[in-house]
Amino acid sequence: MIARVRAGEPEAYAELVRAFTGVALRAAVALGAGADAEDVVQQSFFKAYCSLGRFRDGSAFKPWLLKIVANETRNTVRTVGRQRSVAGREAAMVEAEPLIPESADPAVAAVEIERRSELLGALELLSEEHRLVVTYRYLLEMDESETAQALGWPRGTVKSRLNRALRRLGQLLPAGQEPASVPTQRLKRGGDKRGGATR
Repeated sequence: MIARVRAGEPEAYAELVRAFTGVALRAAVALGAGADAEDVVQQSFFKAYCSLGRFRDGSAFKPWLLKIVANETRNTVRTVGRQRSVAGREAAMVEAEPLIPESADPAVAAVEIERRSELLGALELLSEEHRLVVTYRYLLEMDESETAQALGWPRGTVKSRLNRALRRLGQLLPAGQEPASVPTQRLKRGGDKRGGATR
């Protein structure tokens, strides 16, 4: 697809935009762009298009794009001079992509929403590097190598920071709610495999 874009096929880039707009919006919102998320994503796609000459053949496009989205979000938040509140970020994430099916039992949905709010509140208390690694790895459903590429970190750094971040989240979340049970992309089975990373 990238080769087609470089060859001057406008429809090929339109296909990339359609394929990755959803995850780019979720990334921008999760990283704090809030109401500016759409502008951030538009600017990120423009910058990605202008930078395609630096894209390495054989690399994955998603982590490369999300690195641009993260930088653009950071610049936007810094320029505007405000950090989004947990409530504002939560509302924007729900708007960007509902995480609970409409068919869900209302009582179950209420519990899921409460847990998601608690997770986002706990994420806000993490250091930026820990918040980033959890967001990329679990909220954006990126694998370890994609997370490493998007953040520009070695895979070993991703593992160690994720381990520490999950342990810290386990301390911040209410008793009985471990990161592995959080519905906002169930922080997978990572805590179980990492020797108590959730405590």
